[in-house]
Amino acid sequence: MRTSAVLIGCFGISLLCLTALKTTDDGPSPALTPEQERATFQLEPDLDIQLVAAEPMVQDPVVIQFDPDGRLWVVEMRGFMPTVDGQGEKQRVGRVSVLEDADGDGRMDRSTVYLDSLILPRALALVPGGALVAENNALWMTEDRNGDLRADSKTLIDPDYAGNGLPEHAGNGLWRGVDNWYYNAKSRFRYKLVGGSWKRDSTEFRGQWGLSHDDKGRLLYNYNWSQLHGDLVPPNYLFRNKNHTPTTGIDHGLTVDRRIYPIRPTPAVNRGYIPGTLDKAGKLLEFTAACSPLAYRGKALPAAYHGNIFVCEPAGNLVKRNVVEEKGPILAASDPHPGREFLASTDERFRPVHLTEGPDGALYVADMYRGIVQHSAYMTPYLKEQSVSRNLVLPIHRGRIWRIVPKNGRAERSAKLSAESSSQLVARLSHPDGWHRDASQRLLVERGDKTVRPALLQTVREGRSELGRFHALWTLEGLQQLQPVELFPLLTDASPLIRTTALRLLEPFAARDPAVRERLGQLLLTESPKAAEEVAIQMAFTANGLSPAVANPVLENLLHRHGSLPLVRDAALSSLQNRELAFLQYLWKSPRWQTAEPAKEIFLEMLTTAIVRGRKASDLAALSAMAKSTKAPDWRQVALKNGLSVRGETAETAQAAKKTALSGADQEQFALGRQHYLTTCSGCHGTNGGGLNRFAPPLTGSDWVMGDEKRLTLLVLHGMEGPVEVAGKRYDAPAILPVMPAHTTMDDAVIASILTYIRNAWGNSAPPVSRRTVGMTRITSQGRVMPWKAAELNEYVLQAKK
Repeated sequence: MRTSAVLIGCFGISLLCLTALKTTDDGPSPALTPEQERATFQLEPDLDIQLVAAEPMVQDPVVIQFDPDGRLWVVEMRGFMPTVDGQGEKQRVGRVSVLEDADGDGRMDRSTVYLDSLILPRALALVPGGALVAENNALWMTEDRNGDLRADSKTLIDPDYAGNGLPEHAGNGLWRGVDNWYYNAKSRFRYKLVGGSWKRDSTEFRGQWGLSHDDKGRLLYNYNWSQLHGDLVPPNYLFRNKNHTPTTGIDHGLTVDRRIYPIRPTPAVNRGYIPGTLDKAGKLLEFTAACSPLAYRGKALPAAYHGNIFVCEPAGNLVKRNVVEEKGPILAASDPHPGREFLASTDERFRPVHLTEGPDGALYVADMYRGIVQHSAYMTPYLKEQSVSRNLVLPIHRGRIWRIVPKNGRAERSAKLSAESSSQLVARLSHPDGWHRDASQRLLVERGDKTVRPALLQTVREGRSELGRFHALWTLEGLQQLQPVELFPLLTDASPLIRTTALRLLEPFAARDPAVRERLGQLLLTESPKAAEEVAIQMAFTANGLSPAVANPVLENLLHRHGSLPLVRDAALSSLQNRELAFLQYLWKSPRWQTAEPAKEIFLEMLTTAIVRGRKASDLAALSAMAKSTKAPDWRQVALKNGLSVRGETAETAQAAKKTALSGADQEQFALGRQHYLTTCSGCHGTNGGGLNRFAPPLTGSDWVMGDEKRLTLLVLHGMEGPVEVAGKRYDAPAILPVMPAHTTMDDAVIASILTYIRNAWGNSAPPVSRRTVGMTRITSQGRVMPWKAAELNEYVLQAKK
């Protein structure tokens, strides 16, 4: 269950009908001209913001994208909320327009309507001959056959693209990944042009509104309540094993920081009546409408901004800046200066909803510019009263596009990439600006010009730019011009990015050719004992295509060296579907798996659980015999028995279910919770819930665990600091860590599963926690940005019950 939000694709859930309450209010917020609005902006002091286009040229923009010739394509959702009740939103008034700067002064001079008569269009991708356009729940291929920038045909590609008609819960994005697939937010679909036809494939579910990738191709997205998530691993690897549910790698929260700093009161938000949503001045305290995360990969802005990820918050009239830090394979983000946003406005109608980078390296902002940005399906009485009384309903059909550049910066006229030769585009793959690398790769793949193969291979082998070599490899993949002989030397390259990419690209060859598979296996046997973390993860994925005789020692090497990293454990399990028992038996005999270590214990439990989920009778019998073996060290027997019990397959589990009265569905939640607990919590609380010295107190017999479920949820959501009493014993630093971290980036269902597990494991017995409980608790504690102190949390829960 998600918290509510404001704006297309990130609005959130409805609340119980509540009486409209009065909050801090600064009266009506009149519509301003673009010049007046520009004066309301607060921006980083070394930057400037410039108007690119405004109404009537552009209206209700929700997506913006530059084509290879520097023209700006705009998706205009002109049917969104024409009235406070949303009447008329099904009218065919949406459109896609193409804006051009004819004189090169940075302002758009000409607009051409490429496609009109659309119902709530939401996504766009420029493709050969025209554009993919998502509207009215469907995905369409549109073509401009005579080059006049007007669509001449509209062909249905996928009638089920968007999933449903609600803007905040419908697929969107159409982001072209570095692997030549088009990915989507709020969706499990991806698309690729293969042999002239569009292919749809399943992929992991990602985000809510907006999608982008960083320099290394990692996909970035978010949810209205959690501003920044991303994939630490390539798509479609972690979920290959149907017997294992991964807990890391996909949907990784880069930051738990939800705090925002508007510079004007924001009473017109859907939960403004809930204490903690607004501060005493009526300003929004945290994200409710996070959307359109963009990794800035340009060079026009000062160097400090390169690699930063920017996030729109239309409900707070601002754009957040995040500085990203790579810690091995893990990404973390932070606000470089809390208290002041990258871009904020005192104009309540400034609604930044989409970001893109231009050919000039500048950062572009789509401003929907309107009073109402909450869809009618989730318009509470409170928000409706605010919108009407403060004259926010009208006007509609306005909108602005802004460009952010260095102080005194000027727009640079873009080269027409479509007119460049293929050899010129190959050179452009090493451009310092990410927009040019992406555009060049796309054009080269779409042209299908195979004569560039030698130049691309030369770039891969001799290029000075790591990112240029990276894009050259994926261009060769898109052109189907790679051979194993060219990839094998890259497996020992100095660049981890090139090594992992070569591994990925070798996999289909190894699947078809036994000689390639054997050579790849031997190389991984040699390299796996010394692989760095980033490469080890990809090696674990690639081991899926090797024979068990080779894959088993490779995976054992990787787990021995990096098994404490959850990503490596999940990657290894993703490669073992229906081979779990054989690998367990291999580990059982390994000299390195005779000594107890927490990471090994965790992996054995996860491996056992995967075997149980496979439900193969012979495997279960062999597993049970191993668990009962008197020759096995106690720690391994315990690990196997824990794994066996998680799915309710043994008498011990049946007794636990009877004791705790867990239903079948709750048992499933219990099982999932165990896996997430091992990954997220056991490092501090121990695999047996007994706590670890200098880390965290025990969970067994703890009233914090078995007591009030909302109090426990609040503790996990926001964290806790200072001393705490558990089972009559006081714990404080240095006996435990001074702060338990917040887990707000976790999905409600994941938190619920963990809480259900710890309330019913190790002799604990308490009712399960539902996803709804977590979701509603998240909403009602909106605005909490600091860890709780024990006494403070108890008092909060006590007051909430009155």
